[in-house]
Amino acid sequence: MRDALSRAFFLALARSATLKAAAGRYGLRGSRGFARRFVGGETLAEALQVVEALGRRGFAHTLNPLGEHAATQAAARQATEECLHVVDRLGAAGLPCRISVKLSQIGLEFDRAGCADNLRRILTAAGRRDGFVRIDMEGSATVSATLDIFEAVWNEGLRNAGVVLQAYLHRTAADLRRVMALGARVRLCKGAYQAPSDVAWQARADVDEAFLRLVRVLLAEGHAPAIATHDRQAIDEACRCAGQRGLGPDQFEFQMLFGVRRDLQAAVRDAGYRVRIYVPFGREWFPYFMRRLAERPANAGFVARSLLQERAAVRRGAGRRRP
Repeated sequence: MRDALSRAFFLALARSATLKAAAGRYGLRGSRGFARRFVGGETLAEALQVVEALGRRGFAHTLNPLGEHAATQAAARQATEECLHVVDRLGAAGLPCRISVKLSQIGLEFDRAGCADNLRRILTAAGRRDGFVRIDMEGSATVSATLDIFEAVWNEGLRNAGVVLQAYLHRTAADLRRVMALGARVRLCKGAYQAPSDVAWQARADVDEAFLRLVRVLLAEGHAPAIATHDRQAIDEACRCAGQRGLGPDQFEFQMLFGVRRDLQAAVRDAGYRVRIYVPFGREWFPYFMRRLAERPANAGFVARSLLQERAAVRRGAGRRRP
């Protein structure tokens, strides 16, 4: 119950326009901005610098242009053009073209046919760059529509795409079977959205148990499994299961979020496993950031310390300006 209440608290804050506006003044400002640890920047140029640095340190990457819940066709078209721009810039920079897209960014919630058309444009452009697009999963109400659109474009031959599934939803075992039957790639995570108890497990222990059950299925039957977790015990169990199945470190990968458990990221990489870092960027960083706090409330302590440091730095600067 405490886990569910903590998650609900941070997700409620994510919907606050007032808090979003206040956070926007400080979150990514300068090197001390409290969101800098978890967000690759507001601009693509900043995110590309982050990606290049990760590559030098032996990590793979996926760029995640932030944004969700487009409410108009113009907004969905703009988000689509931004994704196309990311694809072009990655190619021009000689970097692997790997991006993540939320379908609500490109029209899912008001025009499913238009959303599918926008996704086709992104997949086609990425395909010309030998690129791969991971379709992110959102709240439980959008899962069926997301999977339907994914399956439709997959059956049309646009197969440079994979999908994210969230272990905390009761339906995910069946969804995993559906996607694996297509031969498509799955990124399995625990899930960071709020959902009622008849739809999702609420207690952290139940979510962890569901995640491990699905990890075992994915490693046994999935294509290029991607296991998204910052849980050391879950990683150890995945490695054990992969070893039992005879899977080498090049046959699956761990995926982690930029700035979260950097010590663990390095340890898994150093153990010889492929580690892919999701690098989110863009002006719409606040809802993403709050979901990271909902997933791991301990991150709130880091944010509080960063805010205090920022506030102290502002005061010192003001003091130096006084005559």
